[in-house]
Amino acid sequence: MGTLGDRLNYARKQKGYTQDSLAESIGVSRGVIFNLEKNKTDPQTIVINAICQTLKIRKDWLMNGTGEMEDTSETSRSAKILSELYEVAKGLSEDEQLYLLDTVKALKRRLNRERT
Repeated sequence: MGTLGDRLNYARKQKGYTQDSLAESIGVSRGVIFNLEKNKTDPQTIVINAICQTLKIRKDWLMNGTGEMEDTSETSRSAKILSELYEVAKGLSEDEQLYLLDTVKALKRRLNRERT
């Protein structure tokens, strides 16, 4: 995988995204993803950061092909969990979301007490 476009295409497919779904996830047009994969445009930092966060891949790997593809940092794992929580919560009513938030806060307080 010699180019950024090759690596982006590979990572996108490995993570189960279409060009359309990746573009929608990061808030750009499909053409942006298409042009990056075809090496027709220089990548903007904000777009690369969004792609890496969404696909959970390392920026160095995407940009230069160095190191491992997967981002296994704790921040990435936390972002994945928070993303899953968001996906669950967005399907709830506002009252249900507030109840969920209160429940999480209460759990956090209880866990903090147990740790001390």
